[in-house]
Amino acid sequence: LQNYSDILNDPELWLYFQNTGRYVVLSVGLQTVMGFAMALLLRRQFKGSGLITTLILIPMMCSPIVVGLFWKLMYNPGFGLFNFLLGYAPGKGPDWLASQSLAMWAVVIVDIWMWSPYVMLLCLAGLSAIPDYLYEAAEIDRANWFYTFWRITLPQVAPLLLIAVLFRTIEAFKTFDLVQGLTSGGPGHATELVAITLFRLAFEGQFNTGKSSALAYIVLVIITGVSNVYVKYLNQIKER
Repeated sequence: LQNYSDILNDPELWLYFQNTGRYVVLSVGLQTVMGFAMALLLRRQFKGSGLITTLILIPMMCSPIVVGLFWKLMYNPGFGLFNFLLGYAPGKGPDWLASQSLAMWAVVIVDIWMWSPYVMLLCLAGLSAIPDYLYEAAEIDRANWFYTFWRITLPQVAPLLLIAVLFRTIEAFKTFDLVQGLTSGGPGHATELVAITLFRLAFEGQFNTGKSSALAYIVLVIITGVSNVYVKYLNQIKER
């Protein structure tokens, strides 16, 4: 009980929970938009669509720690390709991983690059299951593209899209290896997520297994609560 009390009264831990919440909202929200957009672009079969889909899925097949180290080189201000792709001259671009204002965005960009294909894959499955006669009926009724999307496409894909958001939200709350490979929680704790704090408490010189276990249970309760909200909303969509 004292461990729980220490955690709930520690202002630094509340800051790390805020970092985690911001990371989850940004990464999952943008992944949902990017993944759904890519699925809409790839829903129609065209020459080379299978190869393009396979190439897009490659990032999610890689180990997160490897992806983190790979993008750490990409973000390097001296020789990294990321600043070059943004139009900066070598050595003139910002140091993304050393800036407190940019480090979180750097981690979010990598997470989006890695896991948007997962959302795209589930959305493609939902889009392929939509009967063609629904679109034919909408075309006969002269419905515009926005009405067709809002009344046919989105409601039909919503269950699988929500499942993708649920799984990605759970995984984002537990993210450790990607952030550890990129920033190790820095600079200045700007990317210190709860999972990184758990690692520090349990292993890095502190070996405070009691407090780290209590923090893990608090994270479990939060994830369970968020998951129940998603599942409840998913059941409402199914009933409709």
